[in-house]
Amino acid sequence: MKQELIIELLQKFEEACNIYQGIECWSARELQVILGYNKWENFVKVIDKAKLSCENSGAIVADHFPDIGKMIGLAKGAQRQVVDYALTRYACYLIAQNGDSSKNEIAFAQTYFAVQTRKQEIIEQRLNDIARVTAREKLSNSEKKLSGIIYERGVDDKGFEIIRSKGEHALFGGFTTNDMKRRLALPEKRPLADFSDVLGLIDP
Repeated sequence: MKQELIIELLQKFEEACNIYQGIECWSARELQVILGYNKWENFVKVIDKAKLSCENSGAIVADHFPDIGKMIGLAKGAQRQVVDYALTRYACYLIAQNGDSSKNEIAFAQTYFAVQTRKQEIIEQRLNDIARVTAREKLSNSEKKLSGIIYERGVDDKGFEIIRSKGEHALFGGFTTNDMKRRLALPEKRPLADFSDVLGLIDP
């Protein structure tokens, strides 16, 4: 693919991006033109395949293909509403995967949205990592303060472990930290705080 075409398509995809309910989206009607589909009827077939792929992946179709409708101009100033979708990055990626790969536009879109989707995943993972580290630091600081207060009251290491054990039982519905690690199949040597995001997935 020539560099001039790559630059042109990149600009078209970037300019067509809009914010819908706080999420980056592309109008299906605009994407149809960018991807080189002359007829909406042909592009709808690709969208339907993409919806099926979305459903098979376990995602909620309505979250990635919301119907937003669109007004188009007719003769003498009249207007008519037509079907349109606000497509998320993931929806666009699925459309590209189900499109005619012989088209330069589709080939570009497959790479463009795959890279962009991966970028978003990396960013989300990074934010989750930061949140876990922050939560762990808060827990560590709280434990230090608690242990300081307890030792000031004359409680020894054995007594502190008893208090901590009671706290774990209360927090985890009668289970210890090791019990929770086994139930969640977590590494024994990793702090439980590192997996705070999955603790809510299991009932006591």
